[in-house]
Amino acid sequence: MKKLSLWLYAGALLAIGVSNPIAASAHSFPEQETPSAGQKVASPPPEVVIKFDAPVEKLFAKLEVADAGGTNQAVGAPEVSDDGRQLSIKVGALKPGDYTVKWAVVCIDTHHTNGSYIFTIANGGS
Repeated sequence: MKKLSLWLYAGALLAIGVSNPIAASAHSFPEQETPSAGQKVASPPPEVVIKFDAPVEKLFAKLEVADAGGTNQAVGAPEVSDDGRQLSIKVGALKPGDYTVKWAVVCIDTHHTNGSYIFTIANGGS
């Protein structure tokens, strides 16, 4: 009788677990960057764009493009696309050198993610 009760209890737990799936939590991580991480570009980009794998909250999105001295070269505030999956910012006239892109976002499920990467503008288009 104890075995039967144990099996019934285990079956009930399994049924509850299957009928009430827990929603998977998502975090927003970059899928594509322009310019991309580690890329050496011949000419300065007019903007930096990051596409994410999940929508981000516009209110909390941060994006900056710092030169080698740490000065932010972004112009204006970052923009989030209508679908929430793309973050972009215009940049000034960038000179040859290394630039660090720093981003921070909050996914629509309230998880915070951030990161950074470097791209290079070639000297003289080489």
